[in-house]
Amino acid sequence: MTKFTDLKLDARVLQAIAEAGYETPTPIQAGAIPHALEGRDVLGIAQTGTGKTASFTLPMITLLGRGRARARMPRSLVLAPTRELAAQVAENFDIYAKHTKLTKALLIGGVSFADQDKLIDRGVDVLIATPGRLLDHFERGKLLLTGVQIMVVDEADRMLDMGFIPDIERIFQLTPFTRQTLFFSATMAPEIERITNTFLHSPARIEVARQATTSETIEQRLIEITPARKDQSAKAKRELLRALIQAEGDACTNAILFCNRKSEVDILAKSLKTHGFDAAPIHGDLDQSQRMKTLDGFRDGTLRFLVASDVAARGLDIPAVSHVFNFDVPSHAEDYVHRIGRTGRAGRKGVAITIATPGDKKFLDAIESLVKKEIPRGAIPEGFALSEAAQKPPRPRPEKPGRDSARRGGREDRRDRPVKPHNEVAPMQALEVEPVPSRPEAEVPAPREARNEDRREERREERRPDRREEPRPESRAKGDQPRRDRRRDDDRRDTPVVGMGDHVPDFLMRGLPKRAEN
Repeated sequence: MTKFTDLKLDARVLQAIAEAGYETPTPIQAGAIPHALEGRDVLGIAQTGTGKTASFTLPMITLLGRGRARARMPRSLVLAPTRELAAQVAENFDIYAKHTKLTKALLIGGVSFADQDKLIDRGVDVLIATPGRLLDHFERGKLLLTGVQIMVVDEADRMLDMGFIPDIERIFQLTPFTRQTLFFSATMAPEIERITNTFLHSPARIEVARQATTSETIEQRLIEITPARKDQSAKAKRELLRALIQAEGDACTNAILFCNRKSEVDILAKSLKTHGFDAAPIHGDLDQSQRMKTLDGFRDGTLRFLVASDVAARGLDIPAVSHVFNFDVPSHAEDYVHRIGRTGRAGRKGVAITIATPGDKKFLDAIESLVKKEIPRGAIPEGFALSEAAQKPPRPRPEKPGRDSARRGGREDRRDRPVKPHNEVAPMQALEVEPVPSRPEAEVPAPREARNEDRREERREERRPDRREEPRPESRAKGDQPRRDRRRDDDRRDTPVVGMGDHVPDFLMRGLPKRAEN
């Protein structure tokens, strides 16, 4: 059997491995480390929980033992899809490189740029980062990738799911062509295979297990439930989950519970707390400090249940997880492999229980097609029954006075009414009108046009103080009369019409000059 001492690793690395309690490498480690030490590109395909992190961390520390880091120019680069996985790689580096003088920097979101800039300015041997934060530093001019000798891409299939493939391609183009590339993934999608064919040079392909397979140390169970009401499916599943946890008893020392949506993570964690279970949520919307605090509590045993989204499904190395509960069936079949891979690690036994409803059939078919076997069906715990709230029939919706109901009501009312002929006219009721008392002629107000004309005339007189005492012309006097009186005057034609007459200007009577003939 191969041992770590047979892999030609640095003596200081072997000392750290021995202090960590490891003697025998896993199959992916035994296959990848020798090729990595030779300087070859490596394409590692292995199911989750097989020790891929040490497969690139150990040879990287050995190869970087010689040389010196320069400011803003890291000597090696490790790309991880999530902050938690990047932090875990950094922890592994600290364990295995504690007897060396190698330096590292962790570039992830949720941390101040200034603190990260200080580490980069000093010069680091190993740079561990998520793609987004790495490109942020590069675009700010704080980082150069021309000195990268070794580049590692961890959990490449997760990179594809999270949309990081364009960023990965750009980072590859920013690094030297002569770099050594170590590429690790649990599954090989066509897009990932295209990248490996483009950026890896004659890689050593290490495939220790069939792609997208589950570990034999994991006991899988599928519990199917049919809720009485579709809108109460989540409530029925929460009740069943609590019954399953209680049925496992002391065997369930701790567990990770996976949900498809972040909102459901918060709801489930709150529900478990309400019923006396020690649970805490973790998902991408939480602060980085809170996420790390929750993970640390789950690792050291102070937290029993970790309710998580798929942010915790990839790469998190928590060896002693006894159970995994899939509260929601994952919509992507590959996520099922990664979720249940959080248990049964390092040869331990684990249990993975999935809760499904009739609407999850297409997702289950895709999972069983991927893993090439049927998930064993389990029984609902004895004595379990849904609560009355989850079994009540849906409440009848009150009819709102909407358009459709109004139409239906109108039609029904018309049926009850007697039909009248079209030519029948309803008799009109006589209206009693009270006589309006007549006003004397002196009290009758003048028409509005006459009042307005009076006001305009007064304003004209105010603008001409020299003519204020002169009598008004005959044409202006008409303005004082009502309009009906002016029309009467016009009809009579008594007022002479003033025109040009004999007072035509001379320039109008002159003829045009004749055009000179050529």
